[in-house]
Amino acid sequence: MAGNNHGHTPAAWTGVIIAVIGFCVSGAFMVKAEPLGFWAGLVVAVLGGVVGLVMRTMGLGQPRKPAHT
Repeated sequence: MAGNNHGHTPAAWTGVIIAVIGFCVSGAFMVKAEPLGFWAGLVVAVLGGVVGLVMRTMGLGQPRKPAHT
């Protein structure tokens, strides 16, 4: 377990922070009963996942372990 870097990467932190902001925006607009803001917040949350994946492909995520044969 000591060699595991689960989630402690710039890609993971950035993706999660953007997703949390999106969910907070979505929740605030849900309370205000404004559907457009709600959906915009969900789009931001999905964008967080996309940003995390892009950053991982750029090499800022956890390195892949070699497959055991």
